[in-house]
Amino acid sequence: MEDLKSLVDLNNIPKHVAVIMDGNGRWAKQHGEARLFGHANGVDSVRAILKAARELGVEFLTLYAFSTENWNRPQEEVDGLMDLLVHSITNEMDELNENGVRLTAIGDIEGLPTNCASSLKDAILTTKNNKDITLILALNYSSKWEIRKAIQTIATKVSEGELTVDKITDELISEHLTTNEFPDPELMIRTSGEHRISNFLLWQLAYSEFYFTETHWPDFRRNDFFQAILAYQQRERRFGMVSEQINTNE
Repeated sequence: MEDLKSLVDLNNIPKHVAVIMDGNGRWAKQHGEARLFGHANGVDSVRAILKAARELGVEFLTLYAFSTENWNRPQEEVDGLMDLLVHSITNEMDELNENGVRLTAIGDIEGLPTNCASSLKDAILTTKNNKDITLILALNYSSKWEIRKAIQTIATKVSEGELTVDKITDELISEHLTTNEFPDPELMIRTSGEHRISNFLLWQLAYSEFYFTETHWPDFRRNDFFQAILAYQQRERRFGMVSEQINTNE
């Protein structure tokens, strides 16, 4: 199969790509296996996409790894996912450092099991000085939770006289989100044929390009990622303007 990287315009690469890694369970079912088999194989896709993103010069890659709603899944699956998370983080540490990957996370990390939170914090500390690409794991994450938390913090500042209502701007709200140190994603990819964003980065995806594919996450590899980038490069990002204004500004 042709490597699609040669077709990608390296001068038009999104700085930040967000991914909803969907379809692990359906992929496992197609292979006659339990859902955890799909999650385990999905780790290979994470490695492949992280490498592909780094090759293209993507600076930030956010992966929706576990939502707050995922706690409602069968306990066996949740426990297995938590074990897989700890195992994966521990096993990947050397490779992350060798490839200049800075790991960080967004979400209610304190709400994770103690061993998961501990492994994650250790990995974040160990990789904090890496500069090639930042891998952001959305864990125990919910955009509504994030926005509510930001509103509560801002409201407290107003009630205590630290902030006035007229100073509440889009920029101020962004500063109070868990993603405050990252640019908003230009591209959001979702695998496995679902066409929704499932409580993921609701504020941050306001002007993102969406790319949906029928491919289940464990089958999503290098060329699939390049195909998403190529589709992104065919879009005209107008931000409320018209084409003529964009072309004039160029």
